[in-house]
Amino acid sequence: MEVENIKPGGYDFKEGEVLLFDKPYEWTSFDVVNKVRWLVRRALGVKKIKVGHAGTLDPLATGLLIICTGKATKTIDNYQAEEKEYVATLKLGATTPSFDLESEIDETFPTDHIDRKLIDETLKDFIGELEQIPPAFSAVWVDGKRAYELARQGKDPKLKAKKLVITEIEVIDFKNDELVLRIVCSKGTYIRGLARDIGKALNSGAHLMALKRTRIGQYINENSMNIETFEKKLK
Repeated sequence: MEVENIKPGGYDFKEGEVLLFDKPYEWTSFDVVNKVRWLVRRALGVKKIKVGHAGTLDPLATGLLIICTGKATKTIDNYQAEEKEYVATLKLGATTPSFDLESEIDETFPTDHIDRKLIDETLKDFIGELEQIPPAFSAVWVDGKRAYELARQGKDPKLKAKKLVITEIEVIDFKNDELVLRIVCSKGTYIRGLARDIGKALNSGAHLMALKRTRIGQYINENSMNIETFEKKLK
C-alpha cells in the first residue's frame, strides 16, 4: 500500500528533491541512482519513484553528483548545462588506452624537459573554446553501441570532435611528474581527454590518476552527503 503523505528525513520525494552526493570511488553514477531509488522506495513504501542524475562521473572519479527525484527530474537538463569545476591529478610521461587508471600504461615518454614555466605557457593554449575528440573509452554512441564497448573489444571507434569551453586552468601542485590542476569547463568536457591533450602539448604523454568534481553551477561538493548519511536521514 502506498503511503502518500509521509516525508522521510523531511524530504518530499514525489514533489521533487534535488540531492547532492559525493560519489564514491569505483561506483558508477548509475550505481548511486539505483541505490538512492531503492532507499526512497523503501522509505515511502512505493514500487516506483522517478530518480535521475545530472552529469555522469566515471567510476574512478569522485565528487559532486546531483540526483533529482519526482517532478524535479524535469530540471536535470538545466543542471547538466551548468559550468563544472574539477580537481584533476595528471601523471606525466605515460599514457593508457583509456587515458586514466582503468587500463594499463601502454607507452612512456621523456619528462626531463618539463618544468613549471613550460606547463604555465602550455596551459594558456587550453583556455577558451576548443575542439576535443572524446576518449574511446567513453559512453558516446557509435553505430548503436557505446564507444567503450567497442574499445574493450579491441576496436577503434571513430569519434567526432566536439566543441567545449575551458574557462580556467590553475596549477595547484607539480612534483614528481604529477600535475594537479583545478579546471573550470563547460558540459561535455572529458577531463581524461584533456589530460591526453595536455600531455601531447608538452611533447610528452599524460593520463589521469585522480579526478574529483568540486562544483556544478552554484552547487559545491562541500555541501554534498554520502550514501550512509542519506540512509540515516531517511530513518
